[in-house]
Amino acid sequence: MDVKWLEDFLALAATLNFSKAADERHVTQSAFSRRIKQLEAWVGATLVDRATYPSRLTEAGERFVPVAEQTLQALYQARRNLQHEDGTDARRVTLTALHTLSFTFFPDWLTSISRKVGPIVSHLRPDSGSMEENLNSLVDGPSDFLLTYQHAHVPMLLDGRFEHHRLGFETIVPVSAPDASGLPRHRIAPGFAHVTYQKSSFFGQLIAGAMADRLPAEHRVHVGSMSVGLKAMAQAGWGMAWVPESLVAAELSAGQLVRAGGPEWDIAVEIRLYRSRENRRAVVRTIWDALGDA
Repeated sequence: MDVKWLEDFLALAATLNFSKAADERHVTQSAFSRRIKQLEAWVGATLVDRATYPSRLTEAGERFVPVAEQTLQALYQARRNLQHEDGTDARRVTLTALHTLSFTFFPDWLTSISRKVGPIVSHLRPDSGSMEENLNSLVDGPSDFLLTYQHAHVPMLLDGRFEHHRLGFETIVPVSAPDASGLPRHRIAPGFAHVTYQKSSFFGQLIAGAMADRLPAEHRVHVGSMSVGLKAMAQAGWGMAWVPESLVAAELSAGQLVRAGGPEWDIAVEIRLYRSRENRRAVVRTIWDALGDA
């Protein structure tokens, strides 16, 4: 058995396309097909029906999907636990954080939690721009924690093995560069110029879910993945954008940006920290217990 065979199989189960799955796994299609056959030989059953297009899993393949998922998750978690329990790594925690939270919220929060639990060596993984990939970094990747916004319109596809603490709240507000009289150059009205987020990002899903049914038609002039980039585009006058209020507090105070809509256009979100209940690292438990005492 080779761990990458399981990873290959799950990629194929998700796409049901050998070519796409091979691309995702960064191997040639012939090498990918050979590894799937090696897995089938090890299992002793045919997992994929290759006689249909698109391909489909056999009954044995369907039954094997949860086995592969649970096996990989257990292996990844065991590796994380073993790698971090000795030496300086015993105080190291790895977090995946949404880009905005990494510099508006995380530094002060880390200072606060360090006062309670002692020195922490933090390793912050970059926001991939995709909520699915950020979640995967917690589910089967190297992260001990996921620091994220949360809203009902952006479902967190995590099962009961994962839990969260609510750390605070944030308001997402519409902003625009001001005109000569200090009024918003762009406001929410039919045909307004709009800089927005890619669909796979948290804010892309949030605005599509919370606003799409009542937004007038807009003229989309820019698509990005990070709030700080959209803030800069709005400040340069390209259009209006929804961004976290904490990110633009200084610009709003200085008049460099102004609100482009009333409070009815604000979106309230939670700030949450997620972890896996199966993560038994001592430093992770210590941080989690300290948050419970807050």
